[in-house]
Amino acid sequence: METITVVKIHLVTIADLYNFVAVASKYDFDIELKSGRYTVDGKSIMGMFCLDLREELELTAHTDSSDPFFAEIANYIVKA
Repeated sequence: METITVVKIHLVTIADLYNFVAVASKYDFDIELKSGRYTVDGKSIMGMFCLDLREELELTAHTDSSDPFFAEIANYIVKA
């Protein structure tokens, strides 16, 4: 059964954006990023440029084995 994990992330620089997409693209599950009313594929560099990177983004990962992914993006996850 697929689980859905939602976290807040913050990408500060363009390098962060490129790195995030490179990491996300290694995984075979869906990753969505939401900013305001816009939701884009987290593996799409073009989609990512449509988001307001000044704000926190809501990341949704559609998988039950997301631990390695979240370990790789730990620097971007907003700590509560």
